[in-house]
Amino acid sequence: MLRPLFVSLVAVGLVLPATAADRVTGQAFATRSEVYAPHAMAATSHPLATQVALDVMKAGGSAVDAAIAANAALGLMEPTGNGIGGDLFAIVWDPTTRKLHGYNGSGRSPKALTFAEFERRGLKDIPPHGPLPVTVPGTVDGWFALHGRFGRRTMAENLAPAIRYAREGHPVHEVIAYYWDRSVPRLSKWPGFSEQFTVAGGPGEGRRAPRTGETWKNPNLADTLQQIADGGRDAFYKGDIARTIGAYFAANDGFLAYEDLVAHVGEWVEPASTNYRGYDLWELPPNGQGIAALQILNLLEPYDLKSYGFGSPEHVHLFVEAKKLAFADRARWYADPAFHPAPVEKLISKDYARERGKLISMERALREVQPATPAELDEGDTIYMTVADADGMMVSLIQSNYRGMGSGMAPPGLGFILQDRGEQFVLGDATHPNAYAPGKRPFNTIIPAFVTKDGKPWLSFGVMGGAMQPQGHAQILINLIDFGMNLQEAGDAPRIQHDGSTEPTGQATVMSDGGEVDLETGFPYATVRELMRKGHSVRFADGPYGGYQAIMVNPHGGWVGASESRKDGQAAGY
Repeated sequence: MLRPLFVSLVAVGLVLPATAADRVTGQAFATRSEVYAPHAMAATSHPLATQVALDVMKAGGSAVDAAIAANAALGLMEPTGNGIGGDLFAIVWDPTTRKLHGYNGSGRSPKALTFAEFERRGLKDIPPHGPLPVTVPGTVDGWFALHGRFGRRTMAENLAPAIRYAREGHPVHEVIAYYWDRSVPRLSKWPGFSEQFTVAGGPGEGRRAPRTGETWKNPNLADTLQQIADGGRDAFYKGDIARTIGAYFAANDGFLAYEDLVAHVGEWVEPASTNYRGYDLWELPPNGQGIAALQILNLLEPYDLKSYGFGSPEHVHLFVEAKKLAFADRARWYADPAFHPAPVEKLISKDYARERGKLISMERALREVQPATPAELDEGDTIYMTVADADGMMVSLIQSNYRGMGSGMAPPGLGFILQDRGEQFVLGDATHPNAYAPGKRPFNTIIPAFVTKDGKPWLSFGVMGGAMQPQGHAQILINLIDFGMNLQEAGDAPRIQHDGSTEPTGQATVMSDGGEVDLETGFPYATVRELMRKGHSVRFADGPYGGYQAIMVNPHGGWVGASESRKDGQAAGY
């Protein structure tokens, strides 16, 4: 009885087109102009982190130096989405070799935590918080791997701005304060969280999250970053920091051990790509979900989206149906390749897309989607940022604790929270490619992206936000290529999110009802009505549409930047 009321509210909310302001140029929904700069550009989810990146490049640092410095600052300033307790993925365009380099900095599950232990506890899913979902954090290793290949300044110089802000403090921004406040009730029961990530409230308040505009300091994180600056990578994975983490989990019913951190290593990987109307989109292969964006674009390429128009029933319907098909394969095949290699080349091939595309009807929404079989294949909460420097190096980097502020597990004196990425393992089926196993990397949602045209760099971009990420990547490119939007408009445009597909996590439940289509304000009611007539369940949702940052090569020289209007960020250059 609730769904018709829910849909009717959606209809009322989507009658009028979205208008950001009465601008004299550009699309009505655009919030601001693109940013242009001749030498360097940074786009991050926090203005102070963007300024840190620019300062590093002004001082002679490379785009990678700037990205590391900004990422360290974001771990302090936006702990609601990232930190050194999480994982990192990156794609770097090297102007010297004119080649893309991919890095997978995801960590593995504890060696001592077995599948049998979850059965002994009677768990059917890995819990979202506490000690059990924690995997080895890969961020610091990723920093040093990237720096070793592309850095110019010392790591001590790169970490100095974050250390200073951690000691002296910085004002908390609005969206970050909102998510921080939501996290405190859920995470305060875990040891070390309240002591290190809340402040004393007024009379009768108890401890609470810092509020918008209040100054936040994290001296413990400053000390940890200083140890890393002085002692290098091994200070985190083999020194006192690792010992503190191991002792903390041993004392709190956990399994992550010192030996797990010692054994950690990330890896350089070859990005995978598909060509969409003359542009090559590059994503990292599994255990991440990046190739889902490639599959979506392959499925949509046969359709003339430009003639349908942005926000038309055909545009939204085709996008949602392509997403359902890609995500069915995502649920079946995307996992740690050391355990279950996915048939990536087949999944992202045009022939495969043509075959799968036959399942799309222009008249009716798919309610159930089966993944491809082995025979058909012939084979077995987050931050995103991008930086470009004066030499032409471009960095596309994403980093996350997974679910908001992570597991809630905050080892004493370290000033950061460990990620809960292990929640994404499957427990219900031991034969599933993403089934839990010791020393295994879980399916990972965080994905950086890069676009080349005719072998030359064109765009470094990303859209953070769980399962929204590949959907967002595809929508940004469609907005740019099919609908002719500029870089800022492509991010400001109302977004589509389909929810309810079969997932590669938890119990790996199967979609049987077609899922739900979330539409931001700005899609016309005529589109909503036609989608419902095709069998889609349309709803209004509160904030699941991700966060976008982008840098494009300016054909006239220099860079073009854009930043997410739905968050606190900034694109800026010099």
